[in-house]
Amino acid sequence: MSNVQLLAEVTGNLGSIGYGLAAIGPGVGIGIIFGQGVQAIARQPEAYGLIRQNMILGFVFAEALALIGIALAFAFKA
Repeated sequence: MSNVQLLAEVTGNLGSIGYGLAAIGPGVGIGIIFGQGVQAIARQPEAYGLIRQNMILGFVFAEALALIGIALAFAFKA
């Protein structure tokens, strides 16, 4: 199998591979958000409401990046 044939077989899945790699960023971000949020709540339990609100807001923004990425992977699929 030549390199040209191998490239022709892989090009159909490049969007999927790209999205899989791009989803690592929001995944790491969400982990950091909730990890630091739990740590902040442990340090200041009286600020639970504000910390929780900010955690959820950060989660929504990070998850929106992942959803936009999957929408663009389908939109630009040729």
